[in-house]
Amino acid sequence: MADVQVKCINKQLRNDTHEGITHLGGAGWKWTRAEVIQSIEGRTNTFFTYVNGKRAEVGVVPGPNGKYVRTHADGYYNDNLLALMECVAA
Repeated sequence: MADVQVKCINKQLRNDTHEGITHLGGAGWKWTRAEVIQSIEGRTNTFFTYVNGKRAEVGVVPGPNGKYVRTHADGYYNDNLLALMECVAA
């Protein structure tokens, strides 16, 4: 199992915090949200962010429109993924 750092995201509407993340990416990779969820649930990879000197684990959370990803650190869910830069096309 690899421990993978998420460094960027893509959203449906970048400036709307209520719209979902569509893709997550890092050094040499970019996956759809569904692929990341499948990898987390299948225990093939773990994902994390590193923002402002703090590590946060990426987890899967049920939502009104299906599963989504969210970071968790120090016992709290937070929006570290939304603080990441936009992924550019490979």
